[in-house]
Amino acid sequence: MAMRKLGRPSDQRKAILRNQVTSLIKYGKIETTKMRAKEAQRIAEKLITKAIRTYDDTVEVTKKIDGTNTKVVNDSPKKLAARRQIMEYLYDFPEEKQPKESKYEYHQRTAEVKYPVVEKLFREIAPKYAEREKSLGQGGGYTRILKMGPRRGDAAEVVILELV
Repeated sequence: MAMRKLGRPSDQRKAILRNQVTSLIKYGKIETTKMRAKEAQRIAEKLITKAIRTYDDTVEVTKKIDGTNTKVVNDSPKKLAARRQIMEYLYDFPEEKQPKESKYEYHQRTAEVKYPVVEKLFREIAPKYAEREKSLGQGGGYTRILKMGPRRGDAAEVVILELV
């Protein structure tokens, strides 16, 4: 199935869709036009499915650190490949600074998380939908489109695209 052109050149179209999918995963909900939402929905469903299939694949490795053997839990090669493919598509938005948070506190809070949107996808969204798939026996359908009505000015159909 071919992608809709959305009245834009291919580079702009790809940038808009990447931005919308990244915002959808980061915030859980976006407001956009119907055609853009349908395209973003297709892409988001595929990325979420990829994360669900690999979110719990880990490998326990023994490493020698400072002369002692230490067991470390790493991502499996399959999970690492999926994570890199998702990172290739999603934009890297930095974590937002909280109100009245000092620079030091911000760096302490965000020191371990290098890619917050990808981490949210693997740590929060994928386990939630994997549990939903096991309990309901339903794969897919991770997003929903709610119609808001025509936009004032150009009468484009405005919708809310959200994670279920």
